[in-house]
Amino acid sequence: MGIVATAQVDAEERRRFYELGWWRERTVVEDFQEAAARHPQKVAVVAVHGDGTDRPSEVITYGRLAALVDRAAAGLVGLGVQPGDPVSFQLPNWWELAVLTLACGRIGAVANPILPILRRREVGHILARIGSRVCVVPTTFRGFDHGAMLSELVDELPQLQHPVVVGGPLAGTDTFEEAILGGGLGPDDDAGPLPDAVVRFRPDPDAVAQAQFTSGTTGEPKGVLHTHNTLWAGVRAVLDPLALGPDDVVLMASTMAHQTGYLYGCLMPLAAGMKVVYQDTWDGGQMVRLVAEEGVTWTMGATPFVLDAIAAQRAEPRQLTTLRYFACAGAPIPPHIVAAAAEVLGTRLMSIWGMTENGAVTIVHPSDPPEAAATTDGRPVPWMAVRVVDEGDRDVPPGVVGRLLVRGASQCVGYLDRPDLYRAQVRDGWFDTGDLARLDTSGALRIAGRAKDLVIRGGENVPVVEVEALLYRHPKVREVAVVGVPDERLGERACAVVVADGDAPDLQELTDHLQAAGMARQYWPERLVVVDELPKTASGKIQKYRLREQLAGA
Repeated sequence: MGIVATAQVDAEERRRFYELGWWRERTVVEDFQEAAARHPQKVAVVAVHGDGTDRPSEVITYGRLAALVDRAAAGLVGLGVQPGDPVSFQLPNWWELAVLTLACGRIGAVANPILPILRRREVGHILARIGSRVCVVPTTFRGFDHGAMLSELVDELPQLQHPVVVGGPLAGTDTFEEAILGGGLGPDDDAGPLPDAVVRFRPDPDAVAQAQFTSGTTGEPKGVLHTHNTLWAGVRAVLDPLALGPDDVVLMASTMAHQTGYLYGCLMPLAAGMKVVYQDTWDGGQMVRLVAEEGVTWTMGATPFVLDAIAAQRAEPRQLTTLRYFACAGAPIPPHIVAAAAEVLGTRLMSIWGMTENGAVTIVHPSDPPEAAATTDGRPVPWMAVRVVDEGDRDVPPGVVGRLLVRGASQCVGYLDRPDLYRAQVRDGWFDTGDLARLDTSGALRIAGRAKDLVIRGGENVPVVEVEALLYRHPKVREVAVVGVPDERLGERACAVVVADGDAPDLQELTDHLQAAGMARQYWPERLVVVDELPKTASGKIQKYRLREQLAGA
């Protein structure tokens, strides 16, 4: 039977989604095929490698990419993959990831992207949970031997029948070229004869298309299930508000094995017929160069990506005339960074809030004032509804912080094999995000922190996100996270964990800065820890649970 949804969408809600055009009777794969048929010679993918290998940059047209997708679909069928079966791949931002994603959609398989930073314990856990018979990894990437790891896992996972590597032959594995592409393409990008299982199959838009394990900001990864339709609604959350189209050029440096990169670096540009530039290793200087050389008009990444790009452009200025929007998610955007991005990069920052389970839910619109990116996380897209409630699930007035609930067309359809976990998180159709937030009178959302990140000092809730936003404005602070540390008298005290920008600040400097900004004394951090880097997920989200563990251990 394969992987199926573990949660039912309300029949009336499903009907409404279709009537309003938020869901549809087609898939992103069909969008891509139409784009390829219209413009086969147009560049689809520019894959740029900076991982220390000698792999050259690659340029792939829509016609060639479509042929590669067909050949990969046939290869997966040849390996015994059937509709509903998972196909796992732990790949960087390489064209092979896009090919596998679209090939899975072509035959109704469930794509299971795995973050490249994960290692044997986490990868083995995911493969065992999902039951994949096929897993594709790079031979090596950034100094790590993924191929050897996969070979070892084969001995532990009897269902893993087809370990496949990209980048050369390796004992105990098959090569991507042979196992997936069947030796490659014929002349003129001819995919050759395709099996009936590929030619005649048409996926159900409401079937599960992706199983994406959460990135672990809370330490408990869950297998999030999305259909073609919930993914499409997620894609539109950026596509529609920013009015992106086939003439746009996307740069994606956020890993495409995470939902941000998957939706907006893989599905969105290839469904809309755009050119997409893949950067497999983050480097601010390379990013700025690619924007200039490829005419990039839109990109997305966490706030540290913006900081690095600004620093790189200041160090070695380039002609940047095309970059209209730089979307940010995962961390607050300090006001001075909004101004610096406009001045140095010539771009406008657009804040977005979302999560693996729901895609992008809110976004700052071009009609909003530029400073909205620093003061809000945007307004909900039309197909997603939000509520901010108190402990009794009653809506709170504008300006009051409460728990954030969401629901709508891009909401996932359950957790892999754990309907109990999903039921515990959803009440009357409303998904409890675990975030604290407030709404203003215009309907714009502002995240105030995670419920589990809340610092309660002597019974007083510390507004963590607001403290962090002010500390970001201190000239000696490059990155900051505020977390609670146990205190015998007050229960908790706030600790600022800082990555310095040059000379490290001391605690007095930070509290003087907060006092000058008019912040109440009881909100000030009472401890400072300076670190070289903050623990993060692959998408740039700070893992505060790890900070708390480290501070407790210290």
